[in-house]
Amino acid sequence: MGDQSAVEFIRVQAALAGRYSLRRELGRGGMGIVYLAHDVALERPVALKVLQPQLANQQVLKQRFQNEARTAAKLSHPNIIPIFAVDEVDDVVFFVMAFVDGETLGQRIRSRGPLAASELAKILRDVGWALTYAHSQGVVHRDVKVDNIMIERATGRALMVDFGIALISQHADETDALEMLGTADYMSPEQASGDGADSRSDIYSLGVVAYYALSGRLPFEGTTAGEVLVKQITQVPRPIAEHVPGISARMANAIDRCLAKDPALRFANAEDLADAVDVAVVSRREVPPAIRNFVTSSSELTHNIIWISYFQLFFAVLAGLDALTPAALARDVWLAIAAIALVVEPIPVVGMLSQIRKFLKSGYTREDLVDAWKRALPADQPDGLLEHARVPGSIERASRVAVPLGWAVMIGSAAVGGFSSGNAGLALGSVGLMSAFIGGVVSLWRHDDRTELSRRLAGALLQSRVGRWAFKLAGVGLDRSSLASLGTHRPTELALGMAVDSLFDALPKTTRLILSELPSVVKRLQADAMKMRQRVEQLNDVVTQTDIRVHSTSHPLAENHALAQRRDSLDRELSMARDAAKDRVADAVTALETIRLDLLRLTAGAGTLENLTTDLADARAVSEELGRLLAARNEVEAHLSRSRAA
Repeated sequence: MGDQSAVEFIRVQAALAGRYSLRRELGRGGMGIVYLAHDVALERPVALKVLQPQLANQQVLKQRFQNEARTAAKLSHPNIIPIFAVDEVDDVVFFVMAFVDGETLGQRIRSRGPLAASELAKILRDVGWALTYAHSQGVVHRDVKVDNIMIERATGRALMVDFGIALISQHADETDALEMLGTADYMSPEQASGDGADSRSDIYSLGVVAYYALSGRLPFEGTTAGEVLVKQITQVPRPIAEHVPGISARMANAIDRCLAKDPALRFANAEDLADAVDVAVVSRREVPPAIRNFVTSSSELTHNIIWISYFQLFFAVLAGLDALTPAALARDVWLAIAAIALVVEPIPVVGMLSQIRKFLKSGYTREDLVDAWKRALPADQPDGLLEHARVPGSIERASRVAVPLGWAVMIGSAAVGGFSSGNAGLALGSVGLMSAFIGGVVSLWRHDDRTELSRRLAGALLQSRVGRWAFKLAGVGLDRSSLASLGTHRPTELALGMAVDSLFDALPKTTRLILSELPSVVKRLQADAMKMRQRVEQLNDVVTQTDIRVHSTSHPLAENHALAQRRDSLDRELSMARDAAKDRVADAVTALETIRLDLLRLTAGAGTLENLTTDLADARAVSEELGRLLAARNEVEAHLSRSRAA
């Protein structure tokens, strides 16, 4: 603590002795100083904000500070830090608010880098709810920024702070009552123009927060506040997707719409923004924890298999190279190391089978996993990739060069006379060995981090024929019928298909022979229904992307009517296509449901094979129709891709 800080600390503590016991300074700005203190009477930690001493003797600023603190104190919401008291003691003007054990969003970004989209979505949702409540009470924040958003350590909850308080310029010494309506980097165009601020200005500022949190950069930057303000008024920010590849369409659309220059093109209120972000969080089916945990563990095991395989391959090639030299003294050593690797490799394989068996015991099946891996889990990948470069870095590129160079050096040393001591090839071979080995390790490690290679290989393995055998082997001795009764979430067509499989397996062998085509028809119908459901989700994304082209870009008012008509026409066409896809999904589900009911009746002795055969023929017809529709769609998309390429 500097001398000036110590003087201020002592001054405040002397004035508040007996009421609040100051512990340490938490932070400061141009307006005030925040201390962690202890409420003596109520025995609780609090955050105490004190007006800067040089401002406390200016009556206008002091009155403004107190009035706005009292306004904020009237707000009571789970995502707004409550203010307990506003007071003045011996020229110490202060207010007391709840202490939140955590960090500001700005501190988190500066210390850890850009956030994952899923993490930001939850923060935006919390802040959107807070702003919705504040605006309903007639309070506009006017200084929404990353340093005015607190993240609670224990819960991850986001809370707003300094409602209507941070309105005074940090350069208050230039004039007695110079006001700024926000911070330049986060200020809306209308604020920067001096036209005043309303709830939509807060939405713009929150859009800047989201832009910075995801990309690590502000929409507009400049050497002076004035330069930034001019850009806020005159320039359109680049779409967030240009800085954050892989961001979901819904999240990108929500952020870009917040940053529209025309307030009328932004979200009408913060509640709409919170709802839009909420959709971005839950738009894809949530992956159950058991599946998510299995994906994590299987990816780790695949990671181990990759490294063991790398060591095996390296030493096997090295042993082969050494065997070609006149004096293969080290060959037995390399072969021994390769043999050890062969003994170690089964360990992660056994671990994988153990994880699969545990997964099956939780009531889920391989079909659940494959469905999640294809439909829901890919949406998580961009978030993980935020922590790593999306293109090879200089270290990875250098390591890639080191591998072939190292092998070339070793081949050269072999030509000189091998790796035996006493010849010139020994030193040369050692250098080549280290270059090839370390280069391979670094290259593989960085590539795995950057592309999530382990996770992708785990998915490919478990969805392959080898994965099918692994699930069968791991499931030996498990009671499938009792496991199927466990409460699990899965798409309707997948649940029906599994139920049909179980009922079919329980039929007498002669009946199964008569209905031998049933499993293949059901599998095909189930797969087509899931593809059609994906089509519905894709159309939902297209609807959102069409919406942003109108809302997130500032257009002359004369064009708005034409754009609205065009958007309405697109919405109608997309809605018709989406409804048609939904109808096809419903047809498939109905056909599957009918077969399941027929099997149940047959098992109970109340049904006939004739009825089941008839319904099976209908199901086959539905499957064929779905197949034709999907094939036609694929053909159209392929034609469009060729046209774009040409």
